[in-house]
Amino acid sequence: MPGTDTIFQRDPPLAVLTLNRPEALNAMTWAMYQALADACDRVDRDDDVRVFVLRGAGGRAFAAGSDISQFQRFQSAEDGVAYERRISEVVDRLAAVTRPTIAQIAGVAAGAGCVMAAACDLRVATPESTFGVPIARTLGNCLSEASLVRLIDLIGPGHVKDMLFTGRLFSAEEAQAAGLLTRIVPAGRIETEVQALALAIASNAPLTIRATKMMMSRLAGGRGADIRDLLELCYGSEDFREGVSAFLAKRPPRWKGR
Repeated sequence: MPGTDTIFQRDPPLAVLTLNRPEALNAMTWAMYQALADACDRVDRDDDVRVFVLRGAGGRAFAAGSDISQFQRFQSAEDGVAYERRISEVVDRLAAVTRPTIAQIAGVAAGAGCVMAAACDLRVATPESTFGVPIARTLGNCLSEASLVRLIDLIGPGHVKDMLFTGRLFSAEEAQAAGLLTRIVPAGRIETEVQALALAIASNAPLTIRATKMMMSRLAGGRGADIRDLLELCYGSEDFREGVSAFLAKRPPRWKGR
């Protein structure tokens, strides 16, 4: 609804969550983190949704981290540990969404905003966008293990050390070269480009995409992961039988996701 800090829109086959605090560069409040986790649950329960898009309102930021004013209530180191634990839970939930996720980035993606973008499957940004976790020159805190590992897996330890040690923000071009960005598109076209990308993905076999995403997650923990259930998910499905029939009949397949 208008006036809320997050807006969830369902328009099958897509679902979109907009972070809606443009006056604060979409800095995340505790309620916004909960709304993100709730949106992930809604997407996973909805058989008609094939792709989930996360974006920021206003054109100046995807999300400029957490709302720092909330940290004034911290009384001890344990408060910080609990905060990082909660952020990790929410970002892990975003990473675990069974549908493909796209971060639509226009402007700053800093701190938790960068971490959330990294948890999405694909990242599309405008040329003016910037990325980083500038805590070494701002708050003096540190990332959780989960957030740090996710960045390392995506762009490598050298780039992560550069980002964290210097506290600087990477340009969109530099972020793409490091492996953080999937595409860079002009600001005036990002809405159209992301929708076209999402619809192209949504038109493909949903179980193939789901199995691929889950397989890659398991393999990130090391080669040799058991993936038999994912093979069975695809090869035992109605969609596989439909795909074979459609291919032989030279017609487009009609995917059902089962």
